[in-house]
Amino acid sequence: MKFFPLYLILALSSLLMSCEDVIDLRTQTGPTRLVVEGWINDDATPQTIRLTLSQNYFNNNRALPATGAIVTVSDDLGKTYRFVDEKQDGNYVWKPAASEKMGRLGGKYTLNIAYASETYQAETEIKRVPTIDSLTYYYDNPTFVADDSPKEGYVAEFYARDFTGAGDCYWIKTYKNGQRYDRSARDLSIAYDAGFSPGAATDGLIFLLPVRRSINSDRLFQENDSIRVELLSITQPTYSFIRAVREESSNQGLFATAPSNVPTNVLNTRTDGPKALGWFGASAVSRFSTVFRKENARPKP
Repeated sequence: MKFFPLYLILALSSLLMSCEDVIDLRTQTGPTRLVVEGWINDDATPQTIRLTLSQNYFNNNRALPATGAIVTVSDDLGKTYRFVDEKQDGNYVWKPAASEKMGRLGGKYTLNIAYASETYQAETEIKRVPTIDSLTYYYDNPTFVADDSPKEGYVAEFYARDFTGAGDCYWIKTYKNGQRYDRSARDLSIAYDAGFSPGAATDGLIFLLPVRRSINSDRLFQENDSIRVELLSITQPTYSFIRAVREESSNQGLFATAPSNVPTNVLNTRTDGPKALGWFGASAVSRFSTVFRKENARPKP
């Protein structure tokens, strides 16, 4: 697809309002593509691969589900797991038997999708993840918080140590009262070793303070709120994908570039076949939960 940058559209709009002739500004509509949202982990719980269809950039309707696909995941031990779209809503689910789980540390996995006479594949693996040792918090009334945040409340931070050996990557998720706390792509928190990016010499350290406090998403927690922090191991390509998603979501303002699709690891087995969008990833997960109580808060640093 081809798109006009936001600043160009605004400039053209201003120009058009001063003219008597109406100019119909058209953008090119690209082909519909398969969009894959696939993630598996090492929990003994159902795993889901979501398939939808892409749509025009200016179409704000909910994406249509891609139904009728055959979806499987195979591991490096020769086992194949079938995902079924029981509700015909594009959510293909694998349900484990008692105590069964698909993901395992060090396992390598291949996603196979047969859809609309095409076959798509993606590969990933499950990396090691450190244990979250603790989670602390203190009461504060900072100057800068998100517009939808209370002006006073608790600031939380988690503690974990990166493994020795450069190149470990992580995705940090936060849940408040059971609901995801990072509400937009710009809130996505990722780490490379114990810092934010490669080349920072943070291998083997306790996660740096900005990473530890990224779980707040510029908002404050309140008394009796519950919090759950999840630390997910991810591959370096997955780290790059999430980083690209976050950067594209912040691509705004006067000097914004034309919107573009982020990279994908879902490939058509035919080199000249229609391309797919999205990502297939896997992770081991470390968790820590607590409830905010005044008597357990630490003094403000």
